[in-house]
This record gives sequence, C-alpha cells and structure tokens, in this order.
Amino acid sequence: MSSMQQVTPGVSLTTQVTEMLRAAITSGEMTPREHYSAIGLAERLGVSRTPVREALQLLEKEGIVRIEKNRGVRVLQISLDEIVQIFQIRIILEPPAAARAAEVVTKDDLEHFRALHGRILDAAADDDGPGTLQADKEFHLFLLGLAGNQRLSALDSELRNLVLAHGLVTIPSVRSSQDLADDRRDILEALERKDPQAASAAVREHVTRTARLLITGVCAKTPGLSADAYLAKLEQLTKFRG
Repeated sequence: MSSMQQVTPGVSLTTQVTEMLRAAITSGEMTPREHYSAIGLAERLGVSRTPVREALQLLEKEGIVRIEKNRGVRVLQISLDEIVQIFQIRIILEPPAAARAAEVVTKDDLEHFRALHGRILDAAADDDGPGTLQADKEFHLFLLGLAGNQRLSALDSELRNLVLAHGLVTIPSVRSSQDLADDRRDILEALERKDPQAASAAVREHVTRTARLLITGVCAKTPGLSADAYLAKLEQLTKFRG
C-alpha cells in the first residue's frame, strides 16, 4: 500500500502529513534522486499546501529533507559515517535508560510492551517494512520514556528518524519474524524480572546488532564498499562500558 494515503479528519493535518511523508521516505517512495513540490505533495495527499509546507519544515529541522529555493524539496542522503555516529550515541545513551525503566516498570507497562512487540511481529509477518520500523520505534521510545528524561527521548527519536530510510535494509529481507521476536525477548524478560543490569545489557546488544546489520546491508548494496572499516568505527566508542 502506498505511503501517500488520504488523511483522516479530526486529527492534526500537519502531524498526519509529517508521518505520511516520513513513511514515504522510509519506504523509498520518496528518494534523494528527485525534487518534490509542496503543491504536488498536497495534491497526492488531498490537502492544502499549508500543512504540507509545515510538515516539510519540521522534516527539514530533523535533517531528513532540504528545502531548496526555486527547486522544491529533496530527501537528504545520510552517509555511513553519520549512521555510525548515530548508533554510537544510541549505544551509549539507551542502556542506562533501559536500566532505569526496569526499576520503575509496572504491570500495565509490561502489557503495553507486549502489545507493541506484537505489532512489530504482525508488521514483519505482513512484509510491511515501514510498519515494522515504526512499531520498533514506538517500542523503544516507550522504554526510554520510562526513564523520565524527556530530552533523552526526544534526542533518540530524532536520531532514529535520521536513519529510518536506511532501516529497510534490515527489515524484512535479512531478519525473519522469529529473528525480530528473539531480538527483543531478552529485553522483555529483563523488564519482567525488573532486572536493571539485564535490561541494560539486552538493549545494548539489540542496538549494536541492529547497527551491524544496517551497516552491512548498506555496504552490500554498494559495490566496492566494505563494511569492515565502518564496523571498526562503531567499536571505537562503544567498546567502552560505564
């Protein structure tokens, strides 16, 4: 199904348009090779130009697109060096937040985690790459939200948005639904035991594994580009533990 679906009445148009454009970028429907106009995008979505322009401005602030005068909008291509740097930051920040989440998680929180995990598996089973990535993002942002640091959650969300377009390299062609289930089982079990150290270790391993798969997948699609140097760069900061 196309990411450019019609909007739903009663919900902020800017919010809906922003998510639809982000999904279109994630799925490859909007590519760095093309220029897009606010008018053209508005027509495809069946809305006025105002929410589209506002959505594009938000995406530009996130570093996902660039608005070029008299040329329209272009999707930005993030480099592998930037991907490595983003995952270095995530590997440093997310494990201690997961540890704190394990200390405060409630039964209701655990039920919500299971529901979010189910959404990841359902999307993967339906071969819905963008849906899988979105559900994965919601799972991790809920986890980080329990740490009680809004700036951390906002930063992590921004970092995730920057690499979403590349995330499809690992979903679902490289990872089956069972892989996705196993990839979060340790996180869920650690939360259920309210074990901070185990939660920290599980999240660190999960994010590191995702980074390696993503780097390897991007390099595999680029003839002559070796993943070894980028994987080594990933370890330069992340090999140190607090």
